[in-house]
Amino acid sequence: MITPLIALLFGLLVTMLTGWFFWPNSGLNAKWKRASINTKRVLLEDALKHIYDCEYKSTSASLNSIAGNLNISGDQAARLIARLESMGLIQSTTKQLELTDVGRSYALRVIRVHRVWERYLADETSLGEMEWHNDADYKEHVMTIEEANELAASIGNPVFDPHGDPIPTASGELPEPSGILLNDLEAGQFARIIHLEDEPQTIYAQLIALGMYPGMLIRMNNKSAEKVSFIANGEERVLAPIFANNVTVDIIPEKEDSIEDNLRRLTDLKIGEQAEVVRISAACRGQQRRRLMDFGIVPGTIIMPELRSAGGDPTAYRILGTTIALRKEHARYIFVKQNSVILQ
Repeated sequence: MITPLIALLFGLLVTMLTGWFFWPNSGLNAKWKRASINTKRVLLEDALKHIYDCEYKSTSASLNSIAGNLNISGDQAARLIARLESMGLIQSTTKQLELTDVGRSYALRVIRVHRVWERYLADETSLGEMEWHNDADYKEHVMTIEEANELAASIGNPVFDPHGDPIPTASGELPEPSGILLNDLEAGQFARIIHLEDEPQTIYAQLIALGMYPGMLIRMNNKSAEKVSFIANGEERVLAPIFANNVTVDIIPEKEDSIEDNLRRLTDLKIGEQAEVVRISAACRGQQRRRLMDFGIVPGTIIMPELRSAGGDPTAYRILGTTIALRKEHARYIFVKQNSVILQ
């Protein structure tokens, strides 16, 4: 006879095995899929991407940089370079490696697939920021450029990926790099974040943990050899200079109306304290953003927290004559300012 305890333990075992097999990126199924890709082609395409990235950033690609970027030995890198040259994809000079026109076109196709897929993951799925890059690293080697073009068309032909990198057009065009590093911003200057470097992932994870995202408006507070301090969304944020080097910004000549000094997060409101919605953070994307807008959370809407659950989450908010429940993880994306309108 099967007792409830045995049934429960069996159910837990099945759940654990299923998770172990199907878990995104690190599950057994994901590892099998990656192992099935032609390793030589992956290295070839990754090397082309690296050389293109060096050219785009006006730095030099070399045997050592390829070995370090692809995590392979110097001998492996030398053989890979020889193969790329024999295929007419690159040419060597005394100082660096350069892409041929054919190699550059190949690299741009791989980059387009990668960035279109990241944009799709950010806008159309619930996959977290830290998983986009790894998933796209796999997809870029198995998705055809035709499939990528169809996907891009279905999501509105995006121009940038979620990190702020430009997506190559179907014809292989990219705009010139723009902006300056956050480290180069002077105290008191206003700027907009236009790019967060997603590698290495340890630094990217810290930037995400600080709530940073492309489109965020900031004001430089001060900087030193030890730290960089800036104001964003009414809060001070502090980064080590090495982390700030992974953030690119565009200077805003004068303070824009959208840079508000009195902005607060919806989660900061006390029960019974009403405010006016100013905007939803650009970090809130896709289905989650559409859900908030469906609730009527748009600029100018008056909102007020009415009741919090016993555990403090979720909170019931009064909006447009009705009550909705929002968890902190969603409400923190909503920026508000105080107002004098009385809710009915």
